[in-house]
Amino acid sequence: MKEIQATMAGTVWKIEVGAGEDVSPGQTVLILESMKMEIPIESPEAGKITKVNVSSGDFVNEGDTLFVLSSSSA
Repeated sequence: MKEIQATMAGTVWKIEVGAGEDVSPGQTVLILESMKMEIPIESPEAGKITKVNVSSGDFVNEGDTLFVLSSSSA
C-alpha cells in the first residue's frame, strides 16, 4: 500500500477519484486550494484507490495522507 500525501497545506477543493477507482501515474486525484491557487495532486503510480481520507472543504497540512493506493501489481 502506498499513500498519496498533500504536498502543501491547503483546502481540499475538488476530489477527482473515489475509493475503488483505478488511477494511472500522473493522473490528478485531487485539487487543493492554497493562497488563491489551485494545486493538483497526482498519483505517483498506477493502482487502485482503496481509501479516501478527506472530504471537499477539509483543511490539510503538508504530509497529510489524502488517499491510500494499492499497487496495480498487488
